[in-house]
Amino acid sequence: MTALPDWMHPPRPEGWVADDLDRLPHAPRHTELIDGALVFMMSPQRWWHGEIVDDLTFALKKQAPAGIKVGREMTIRLDERNRPEPDVLVTTAPFAPDRTWFAPEEVQLVVEVVSPESAHRDRTVKLHKYAKAGIPNYWCIEEESGAPVVHVYELDGPTGRYAPAGIFRSVLKRPVPFDIELDLDALVPGK
Repeated sequence: MTALPDWMHPPRPEGWVADDLDRLPHAPRHTELIDGALVFMMSPQRWWHGEIVDDLTFALKKQAPAGIKVGREMTIRLDERNRPEPDVLVTTAPFAPDRTWFAPEEVQLVVEVVSPESAHRDRTVKLHKYAKAGIPNYWCIEEESGAPVVHVYELDGPTGRYAPAGIFRSVLKRPVPFDIELDLDALVPGK
């Protein structure tokens, strides 16, 4: 086994912190920080995943009102030791070309498209962390017989936890974070 490159060694005994991600020029694309540990997308991305992310991003951008931006592959600095990278996010932050992360209060919706290697993190770890950070809306998109199924959660203010707000197949209509109507079947490659 070969030695790890120097950049992969944590700079302090307690691990990495959120600001370290901006100083890792050799880190693979899609590097996240979860509980002070670097998480890399190690398995190849599936075409289904990429198409869902691309088409969803485009569809949300078309429907977003003024003052709302839709982005992808940007991290959210939840706290000092957590900076996950959702597949898609909706933000109220103004565009800044050199920006590398968002604060939770700038994010209205996070979307994770579940992959086999990210399933546990997307369904449990991130669900808990995004809620704790106060992000109002979370969507977890699963594949069911080749079609996307969207599990929608809204933040319950009094408990600080996500409450299920529906499971959507074929069509998704939501009033938050803005009026959204999506033909989910149109997001499927080849349909």
